Amino acid sequence: MKRLIHRWTPPAPPGTLDAMPDWTVTSETGRLTDVLVCAPDHYRWLPTNSIARRTLAGGGQPDLQGLQAQHRELVAALEQGGAAVHHLPPEPHLPYMAYTRDSVVVTHRGPVLCQLERPQRRGEYAALIDWHGGRFWRKSSAGTLEGGDIHILRPGLALIGASGGRTDLDGAEQLAGWLRAEGWEVRVQPFDEHFLHLDVLFCLAAPGLAAACLDVLPDDFIAWLTERGIACLPVPYRAAMQLGCNILSLGEGRVISAAESRELNAALRAEGLTVLDPALSLFTAGGGGPHCLTCPLQREEETP
Repeated sequence: MKRLIHRWTPPAPPGTLDAMPDWTVTSETGRLTDVLVCAPDHYRWLPTNSIARRTLAGGGQPDLQGLQAQHRELVAALEQGGAAVHHLPPEPHLPYMAYTRDSVVVTHRGPVLCQLERPQRRGEYAALIDWHGGRFWRKSSAGTLEGGDIHILRPGLALIGASGGRTDLDGAEQLAGWLRAEGWEVRVQPFDEHFLHLDVLFCLAAPGLAAACLDVLPDDFIAWLTERGIACLPVPYRAAMQLGCNILSLGEGRVISAAESRELNAALRAEGLTVLDPALSLFTAGGGGPHCLTCPLQREEETP
């Protein structure tokens, strides 16, 4: 007779298959409960977008201590807003891992693994597969798809930007098809790749309210938003190119916006929102703000 030997197995660490919860996000504005960030320990400006190229033309690189201090301000704002902050370990050869928005987007059915366009960022997929324990609803495989172009506006309604740069039409339509098969309405919005991602031009602040660069976005897109009950606070082109539109809703009337976006922050407060405003100038100079630096993992569903 064989003797059964019972061995104790330690619990799996966060980010492994057995430990991972079923992350879901059904809107950009439900109460944020869990979010993924990555410390900027290896961050540097890369000439991969028009904003960073303009910054690099001035010479130099950001100070590491300054980057870490600003990132801690962001994490503190997220925690002040009630979110549990999860940390993706940074890797030395992937300096833009701090922009956790792009490699994975979480949907109503779970995470979708994106397919990044820039060679300097493509390796980020490996760390995200490990962190999520391989648990994805879908994996992008047509063209390119990046999270900064994807907006889960509310349950059943999504917006995907397709500049032909970071997200191309094939990548956008593949995700749109998956969502439409679930009964969602999805708009694929073309825009000029000069603007990097759609979240440079548009982000939701609260249900029915967005920050948007009306100088650039086409009239038919603004009309489409209006028809769906979404009003826009205008952000001028110059401010948008400093990541002025790039905000993160925490839900329950709270939003994170960079301290440098003073005019928009005043407008958001005038709308009755609570604005948490960490200094993020060293990141916005590289082409990313609060929206880019965060990957929402879980939001509470909104109730009408």
